[in-house]
Amino acid sequence: MGAKTGLLAYADGDIPTALGQMTAAGIAETTDLVGRLYPGWAREAAEGETLGEGTYPAVGIAYAASFPGVDIVCDRRLMIDRPSQLPEHLVAASAGRRMVLHAMHSVVDWLAFAVWEDGRLVRSLSLSPDRGVVEDIGERFPFEAPYWAGGHPVKSYPGRRDEAPYPLPFHPLELGEEALRTFFGFVLEGRLAPDDIDPDGVQLRGFCLTDPAGPDLVRRQTDLEEAARRMRGMTYGLAPDGSLTAGAVPLKSFSVVAKPACGSR
Repeated sequence: MGAKTGLLAYADGDIPTALGQMTAAGIAETTDLVGRLYPGWAREAAEGETLGEGTYPAVGIAYAASFPGVDIVCDRRLMIDRPSQLPEHLVAASAGRRMVLHAMHSVVDWLAFAVWEDGRLVRSLSLSPDRGVVEDIGERFPFEAPYWAGGHPVKSYPGRRDEAPYPLPFHPLELGEEALRTFFGFVLEGRLAPDDIDPDGVQLRGFCLTDPAGPDLVRRQTDLEEAARRMRGMTYGLAPDGSLTAGAVPLKSFSVVAKPACGSR
């Protein structure tokens, strides 16, 4: 599995239905959406991407689309280990709507998802094999039940008698794909079901975003990688293409050398 997501949606109803009936995202509507979610940020147009390829944008890039009934945003800055602590202005923007966050990172087998109804958090889950269950708030959804009940155990490799049992009753990325299908109507790994939407048919617009009042852009983007280093006792860095690189330098010596994909500032 190699799927990574930093995906947020605001919807008036069922997200898969809205995406299945979507038309081209309006430029003005999408630009207004980004302006409301990133108030005061410097903004430039960037090359767009499909939903299937854009769930994990390059550093400094966000993909977004405003369709009838649903607004979609993809941004690494959404990949926080406690979804309940999502910035308040993002939650406030969900007034009268359903908001769904989906975030996962295949390098550390980490998954987080959360659902808000009219600004009220009803479910939040965040877990990984190294940190265990970081957050588990609200009543579990029906699609989760077989995983927690042991119906999807992680199998050991043949011949690896010395391999320790997987520390969770299921693989987070497997549940992550199920959550992605349930909430958004598609998967990134595995075959699409007959009722799934084709994420490669959903076009998102690209934006280069910089918070002039916030911390260094690249440092904000490495929150998840820093958590990964704490989990595994390793150090990770970002390569220029945004991928993770591992090393053995002390944590205090770690530094990020990647540049924002939008160009230097």
